[in-house]
Amino acid sequence: MKPVCHEVTVRLAPADAFELFTQGIGRWWPFAGHSCSGADGLTVEFEPRVGGRVTEVAKDGTRHPWGLLTAWQPPHGFEMTWHPAQPEAHATRLAVRFTPADGGCTVAIEHAGLEVRGPEVRRNYDEGWAIVLGCYAKEAER
Repeated sequence: MKPVCHEVTVRLAPADAFELFTQGIGRWWPFAGHSCSGADGLTVEFEPRVGGRVTEVAKDGTRHPWGLLTAWQPPHGFEMTWHPAQPEAHATRLAVRFTPADGGCTVAIEHAGLEVRGPEVRRNYDEGWAIVLGCYAKEAER
């Protein structure tokens, strides 16, 4: 099955774009429609190393695993297994790249391995990543 690919160009240097995507994720991620906690989502924590956990944290402190980092290369990108609200056996693969672009940085997402979840889930992620990157780009413009 073809991976889901989306990209957006923002007026940030790659290091700043990477920091906003990872450490600043609580400022822009659309938790209400795209998280385990819904509107109660607060942030996502990245353990910044290969093998580190990526965990959603709700306002009440509840933690939901999203996956494990399989590559951590600031400011160039990261890769991870991806299984929010799913068993680890249903994990897919997510890669996020930050590439210098004229006056800023292109942020590209490739979400692969969706065969384990099926075509309906692929369609949902195709729409969902467009929304997520739109929220990210809006925050990057502030």
